[in-house]
Amino acid sequence: MSSGTGGGYWDEKALPSVFKHELLKRYLSPFGGMTGSHARDKLVVYLDGYAGEGRYESGEPGSAEIALRVASHHRSRGLTLSCFFVEQQAKSFARLEEVVAGYQRRGVQAVARRGGVDDVLDDVLHQAVQAPLFLFLDPCGLCLPLDRLAGAFRQRPHRWPPTELLMNFSMMAVRRIGGHVRSSKGNEKTLQRFDAVCGGTWWREYFAAGRPDAAEKVAAEYGRRLGRRAGLSVVSVPVAHKPGDKPVYHLVFGTRSPYGLWVFGDTVARARDEWWKTLELREEDTEMTLFSTTSLKQPDPGEIAARAVPHIAGNLGDLLQRERRPVKLVDYTLEVLGRYYGQVPDPVVRKAVQLLHKQGGTPSDGVGERHVRNIVLRPGPVAA
Repeated sequence: MSSGTGGGYWDEKALPSVFKHELLKRYLSPFGGMTGSHARDKLVVYLDGYAGEGRYESGEPGSAEIALRVASHHRSRGLTLSCFFVEQQAKSFARLEEVVAGYQRRGVQAVARRGGVDDVLDDVLHQAVQAPLFLFLDPCGLCLPLDRLAGAFRQRPHRWPPTELLMNFSMMAVRRIGGHVRSSKGNEKTLQRFDAVCGGTWWREYFAAGRPDAAEKVAAEYGRRLGRRAGLSVVSVPVAHKPGDKPVYHLVFGTRSPYGLWVFGDTVARARDEWWKTLELREEDTEMTLFSTTSLKQPDPGEIAARAVPHIAGNLGDLLQRERRPVKLVDYTLEVLGRYYGQVPDPVVRKAVQLLHKQGGTPSDGVGERHVRNIVLRPGPVAA
């Protein structure tokens, strides 16, 4: 982790990390499987740019060990996930080396390096010149400058091999640094550092205007600029300590693949379910008031699905009317899911297809296709 990591950080996994790590675990495995099966030498390269200790003192895996476990699983299937882990703090790096060494002895291809992510990024790009590449960047503070990050993606081919990103964009850092904009005691060096992260001074305008939503506006605009400059489709997921709180960070995901965009949305929905379970377990271990946070605010997956199915069916009908030809769902991920992207898993989309079929909007019934994303909808009424 960066120098902002507190002494007790690695004692136990905090709730925001539960969601982040569940998402990483669930997404990295299919990314490695889908891309590695078509890659040269079945090789995929993975970079964890702020790897920390690799494992919590409680024994729970950190991001590094999560990736190592995925690599070990893929190795048993004839795929190679070549892992690079970077950590700057000496104490954390020593523990990280121990974790990595244990998996190296099992045949996992992995390297731990001490330093900053910027120190090793070019080497990783060289190692992955003909291989799919996944970047996981999880700093406690600020990440790489936008010019550096977007430049790395511009070095990569647009279609193959694929390159994807999952990054922690710290909302706590945005709010803290944003306070410098209107303060007479604002630190100009701090502001300039964030200028580099954002690729310009544009973000200052939101805080200069005193907007209460300034931090969220900055996060949204950052995603748009990263997508445009790096040639990525970018979506972000806000993550808080508990429902109703301000986000601690946004998980920014970038891909050039329609399949990546689809699978990530499904993964987010499933990881959130796991996050809720963990929140409930934590509440059971503490003294709570009469009404707990989860009992008051936890969304019912069944209720969300009930609202999502007709909404998605409507989106599908509109898509068919516009295109007037067969459409493959994965090619229209955000149009299909609409506001339910990242909120509902694949089975809900299949139900929406079946609803549209029952309504006579398509002869396609969604039956028989293993992966929902590969369903092809055909225009025209259902045959009598």
